[in-house]
Amino acid sequence: MYVCLCRGVTDNHIRDAIYEGCCSYREVRENLGVGTQCGKCACVAKQVVRETLSEVQAGQAAMLGGVALFSPA
Repeated sequence: MYVCLCRGVTDNHIRDAIYEGCCSYREVRENLGVGTQCGKCACVAKQVVRETLSEVQAGQAAMLGGVALFSPA
């Protein structure tokens, strides 16, 4: 779905930016230009960023679930 009509940014564009390394709404905004024109899309864009970051973090935690991490004494 289109999130930002001014810049032609979809929710998939935002998710891809997160998967490619963006770690915040600010980074997504700087990379995609979302929310930089009229600003009406900012709330929805931030929501997509939050949801995607949560999914990524949950996936990383699941991957580390069975891995023993080194902890110096």
